[in-house]
Parts: sequence; C-alpha cells; structure tokens
Amino acid sequence: MSPLRLRIEVEKLPLREPFRIAGYIWTELDIVVATLEDGTHRGRGEACGVYYLNDTAQSLVAELGAVRGEIEAGIDREGLQRLLPRGGARNAVDCALWELDAKRAGVPVWKLAGLTAPKPLLTTITLGAEDPEIMAARALRHARVRALKLKLTGDLDIDIARVQAVRAARADVWIGVDANQSYTIDALPALIAALEIERVALLEQPLRRGCESELDGFKSSIPMAADESVLDLSELPKAVRRFDIVNIKLDKCGGLTEGLAMAHEARRLGLGVMVGNMVGTSLAMAPAFVLGQFCDVVDLDGPIFLTRDRKPAAAYDDGHIWCGDQVWGGAAALPA
Repeated sequence: MSPLRLRIEVEKLPLREPFRIAGYIWTELDIVVATLEDGTHRGRGEACGVYYLNDTAQSLVAELGAVRGEIEAGIDREGLQRLLPRGGARNAVDCALWELDAKRAGVPVWKLAGLTAPKPLLTTITLGAEDPEIMAARALRHARVRALKLKLTGDLDIDIARVQAVRAARADVWIGVDANQSYTIDALPALIAALEIERVALLEQPLRRGCESELDGFKSSIPMAADESVLDLSELPKAVRRFDIVNIKLDKCGGLTEGLAMAHEARRLGLGVMVGNMVGTSLAMAPAFVLGQFCDVVDLDGPIFLTRDRKPAAAYDDGHIWCGDQVWGGAAALPA
C-alpha cells in the first residue's frame, strides 16, 4: 500500500428552509469532506455525522486527526474497518478509498463492488414536521414526486392530521412516515389504525432506541422499519421478528463497505433493505446510490434541502434519482 495524503475540510451549507423532526430543527448543515491522494489518483468522501450520537463535524475532524498518521502511511478498506469505529469519520474515508480504488483500477465503483450497471432509483422526498396545511402545500409543490416520507413528532392528533392533509393533497403517491423515536408502545395501535386508513406503506422507527424488546409479539398491519435501532452490522440480529425492514445509512454504519455487508446480511436474515441519508450533497448521495441498487426503499433526497449542491450533481427527475459515474466513483481521473 502506497503512502497517502489526507485532506480534511469542513463546509457549512445553508438549508432552503428550516427542517423539523421530533425534537430537532436545522437551518444549516456542517459536513466533512475527506480527500485521499496517492500522487496520481484522488478519492473523495463526504459525511455529516449522526446528530443523536453527538457525531458532529467537529468530532469527525478530531477523530480523523487522531489517526491521520495511520491513514497516510497507507491503508485499505479492510484496514480502515479495524482502525475506526462506525460513524461519519469512517464513512468519509471509506468512500474516499472506494473512489481512489476505482481510479486506480480504471473501473467505476459499482463494477469494483461486483454489481451490474446501476439504474435510476425511485426515491422518497421527505416533508419535515410542520402544520398539516404547510405539509400538504409542500406535497403539492413536489408535483412530480412519486413517494413521500412524512416526519412525525409523537403528538398523535397532529400527526394523524398531517398524514390526512398530505394524503388529501396527493392521493397518488406512496407515503411512508418516520416517527424518529417519538412514540410509546401504548400509542402505537391508534397510530397504526389511522395510518392504515390513509394507505401509509411504511412506519419508520416509532419507539426509542433501546426499547426494541417492547416490539416482541407486536403485530402491525403496516411494515415497520428500524433506523436508530440498528446502527451497523452487529446490530442487525435484534431487528429480526421486530422490524420488517432496516434503514441503512452510511453515516451510521461507517461507509459503503459496511453498508454493502449489512444489505447482504439483512437479506440473509429475511429483512427488507432501505437506504437513507443524514442530508448532504450529491457527493454523499452517490455512494448510497450504489447501495440503493440492492434496496426495497430508497430515501436519497439530501441535496434538495440545500441552497447549493456540487457540480456535477445527482439528477432528480420523475421521482427518481440518478447518480452518474461523473458525480463520484467513476474511472476517469478527477481534475486537479
């Protein structure tokens, strides 16, 4: 393994409008970009971190700084898995290594990963938790979107009104909801009954992380997805017979290497697979787009929340996302 040069940059990206979920609101985003160079080739990776784990841009920079020597001495993706724990820091470097290896091999990342040529993916567009009429108006604004994910906050009456308003505005779309750990097991039956009436297709992370055992024996008429409850490969077994699908996010699990392993193992365990994001530019969506080729549900809408994106950028058209090789992970050399 040849020596590498690691460059770490922090970028502040304003959001188009405030984004609300249960217990949090954002108006801007701090991201970390890791660039690896070997003197001939260059690879990039972007991470945002995981807010509920206090995985911030500042902590990511500190984590990478602490192992800079080991990375720059020369490291591969397998060695990185041992060097850094799950989280945004490993994600940024892992994705940079994937692109660097693709450049070295002269093939795109998807081929390096043993996949067939990628195809455009139907993606959800997320509506932040606002008043019902605001969410309905935003649903109408996304006229060409085919799938929506609605953020809930744990207030049953308001959440039901949110779903009802969006469904009334968009009778045609697939709808999933994400409670972000805001419900209790006692409130779930009433929520699910209301969601069923509105033809909601997925309920994501209703209970707090650590309360997974409360779902033992619980029967839901709507498929449930684990997000915060399953961070990485080691936590997949606890989802079995409690959830129907697992939401894999590269910032959570620590990169495309772990994400691909999780997708294969989830299938083996009989679980569906979803790919999500912590918001970010097209540079963050592109590795997840590769993983998305395996997935039943795709939620890769991060760039639409930002006032600006990278160029070249992911394309959104007719409810689909497309990340060409020129965005990230292609075989061609990058400009200096």
